[in-house]
Amino acid sequence: MILGIRAHDTIQLPLEKRAELIQELGFKCVHLALYKVFDKLALNEGALTPGLAMHIRRTFEKYDLDIAVLGCYYNLANPNEKQLEKILDLYKKHIRFASWLGCGVVGTETGAPNEIYSFVPECHTEESLQLLIRNLRSVVEYAEKMGVTVAIEPVWRNIVSTPERARQVLDAINSPNLQIILDPVNLLSEHNFMDSDRIMESCIELLGPDIAVVHIKDFRIVDGRIRSVPAGYGQMNYGPLFRYLKEKKPFIHVTLEDTNPDSHTQARNYVEKLYNEA
Repeated sequence: MILGIRAHDTIQLPLEKRAELIQELGFKCVHLALYKVFDKLALNEGALTPGLAMHIRRTFEKYDLDIAVLGCYYNLANPNEKQLEKILDLYKKHIRFASWLGCGVVGTETGAPNEIYSFVPECHTEESLQLLIRNLRSVVEYAEKMGVTVAIEPVWRNIVSTPERARQVLDAINSPNLQIILDPVNLLSEHNFMDSDRIMESCIELLGPDIAVVHIKDFRIVDGRIRSVPAGYGQMNYGPLFRYLKEKKPFIHVTLEDTNPDSHTQARNYVEKLYNEA
């Protein structure tokens, strides 16, 4: 695997210093969220130019870092038509930028059927799923034109909340330019965490060939609520997934999530040891 980290989980530094630090920490790729690294840059109408993309690309290449994911996490199920129009335009801007940047995928989650992007029971309805499919299809069609891959990240609190719903989206859009970012912890909740092994098996069975990137973190149950923690600080069983990756996904990008400067190294060491032993 090519192990990396979200760039915005490292300390705030100028781009080159941050890339140098990420290399020093022992990582080989990054998940790049422009608006979290460049302070609102992603929302600047004219900022995403070929020159900026090539500057970022050269900077990370200097430190032998792949850009695994360009993050674009906006609500594709926003029911406000004017807001949705702006959101779809942001996706197109990121996809175009990704074509210059040479990154692995443009990554996104799958939204909620309200303007504030918050969980409601309606997230898990068939109506919401069809709304998401309709809006995502237009994004993927643009990605096809630009030669870019979009990858959706299933999350229990979003519309694509299970491996089964993710499979339904993939089959409905039926494009080689749509793949999966798998973060197994994001599919867990207070209601299903005890079934984490079964859910992991379903992810591998239903989504395995379409997994382009893996996000790794851990979880604990605290006062009856699920809490995300760095890899190795909780109870997630990654053995089956790592065995699958070793057999079927050579050199796949795997990025840590929810780490901080105090946990970067321990989480990296834990994941590397677990993967090597799988």
